[in-house]
Amino acid sequence: MTGAPELARFLARRGIRDQRVLRAIGSVPRELFVPEELRGHAYADQALPIGHEQTISQPYMVAAMLEALGLDGGRALDVGTGSGYQAAVLAELADEVVTIERVPELAERARETLARAGYGTVDVRVGDGTLGVPDRAPYDGIVVAAAAPAVPEPLYEQLAEGGRLVVPVGTVRDQWLEVVERGLEGPEGS
Repeated sequence: MTGAPELARFLARRGIRDQRVLRAIGSVPRELFVPEELRGHAYADQALPIGHEQTISQPYMVAAMLEALGLDGGRALDVGTGSGYQAAVLAELADEVVTIERVPELAERARETLARAGYGTVDVRVGDGTLGVPDRAPYDGIVVAAAAPAVPEPLYEQLAEGGRLVVPVGTVRDQWLEVVERGLEGPEGS
């Protein structure tokens, strides 16, 4: 694949149905978020190394998680900034995006890349993503890039009423996508 629009069409053929997510992915230049030596693979449907033993997520997983998030405006938290790509796509769907990364060098690089790509309003933070960013809460949507053994309680607590949290849960070998919605009666998982 040679560009973001072609990637979006590919993801639609793979089963992504949310047109807003497809438009968002089709408008973000993924090549800006991968290391220069891997730019020829920027639109391949695969995770790519970005340094510090981290990767930019596979485009299908970004699309599937954002489709599950179902966000239409509002404030979003992206946990595990990495290269900043998912935060950029999220910025096409949300009114405000906060993203948190535990590796300071990746956070700084993501901040620079997001600004260069036209997403300078994304608030990039450094810290433990499982704790979220409480000073910007509540969030209408929270998406987590890395698997956790269970849904992190601090993230659930930072959801707005009716907000949704999407997180891969499990071990390195056995993971599933958990979608939790904050309701009046407590967490509602699916």
